[in-house]
Amino acid sequence: MLAQYADRRGRVLESLTDGCLVLGAAPTAIRNNDIEHEYRQDSDFQYLTGFDEPEALLVLRPTAPRFVLFVRPKDPEREVWDGYRAGVDGAQQAFGADAAYPIAELAERLPDLLENHSKLFTRIGREPRLDAQIFAALAVLRKRVKQRKWWPTEVHDSAKLLHPMRLLKSDEELALMRRAAKISAEAHLAAMAFTKPGAHEYEVEALLRSMFRKAGAQRLAYECIVGSGPNATVLHYRQNDRKMQAGELLLIDAGCEFDFYASDITRTFPVNGSFSKPQRELYEVVLAAQEASIAAAVPGATLDALHDISVRVLTQGLVDLSLVKGPVDEAIEEGRYKKYYMHRTSHYLGMDVHDVGDYYQRGEPCPLRERQVITVEPGLYVAANDTETPERYRGIGIRIEDDVAITAAAPEVLSAGVPKSVDDVQRACLA
Repeated sequence: MLAQYADRRGRVLESLTDGCLVLGAAPTAIRNNDIEHEYRQDSDFQYLTGFDEPEALLVLRPTAPRFVLFVRPKDPEREVWDGYRAGVDGAQQAFGADAAYPIAELAERLPDLLENHSKLFTRIGREPRLDAQIFAALAVLRKRVKQRKWWPTEVHDSAKLLHPMRLLKSDEELALMRRAAKISAEAHLAAMAFTKPGAHEYEVEALLRSMFRKAGAQRLAYECIVGSGPNATVLHYRQNDRKMQAGELLLIDAGCEFDFYASDITRTFPVNGSFSKPQRELYEVVLAAQEASIAAAVPGATLDALHDISVRVLTQGLVDLSLVKGPVDEAIEEGRYKKYYMHRTSHYLGMDVHDVGDYYQRGEPCPLRERQVITVEPGLYVAANDTETPERYRGIGIRIEDDVAITAAAPEVLSAGVPKSVDDVQRACLA
């Protein structure tokens, strides 16, 4: 694994020329009083180092030492309380740093590391404390103007170097994403079999979390959405505390994170195992939209194009069911479908569940490329209090979401292990 991090750093170094890159680790965050939230390393920092500790800083530069880490020193007393620290020696021996120093020496050493480089790549504005340390180092360098020294006078967003790299997944990254999707798929299947009238949403959430962890996933990729009945019409519903009733649908949007790579899966299914006629009518419209968009997820396509496909299929279905007035082209042009479908169809997926990368360049949508991973997640949502919609459809929320890798051949659906046809879903619910 160290070789993969070294390869990534090497590609960054090729782009730096006479510049240097400075990245800080994610800070810890207090949850309440003296209790911290679970720590999760910054994705860019993790991508280049594999170093999963707070209070750390990375410097990459084209001259020796090229890969420098500032880290917390070994502290046996603190390690009794908070766990193992790699320390300065571990940063070099276990993580391959050319040089490593205690983080307390940053103010002293950073000016020398930035000296004689004309450009600085970093994430100004993301972490005020790190910004202040960088500006302080530049202030020190400006005082060396009479010493035939120079310093960075151009500051660039490091995202412009790193995020195009992160957008295209290596074989190793794709393998991790397949593993994350498989774990999540098995949990969704178990949730379908477990769900029954009278159970609570939080019981389903507990099952999902348990199965993620038992399978080795380190954490959730995002907070679970387990919305039954009218709660399924709330896009980011997270209370997960309602008792489920027969005749309702349950929408689960949940995915695990495995070795820093996310999955993102949504399925909607009947609590009692059988779709009603109105539920089935809306569900099949959403499924048709999703399948059409997935089929179009090929190199050269754009996320805008996939969204347009979903919108057209959904709008046609809404017109056919008399929920939206046609004709279809006019309904799309006037946005009549937005009452029932108010979000986009896809986003990038990777180390972050809404992963990095440009969606547009110079105002034009970016074409999809091989080795990108995206979601495809159309939906329809009819508010329970929508008196303008026939009563039989009120309170129905449906979303179907899969993780899709872009390949030269057919799209690879990483989350294909979760059924989604009406018959397959009903069988899974009654298993």
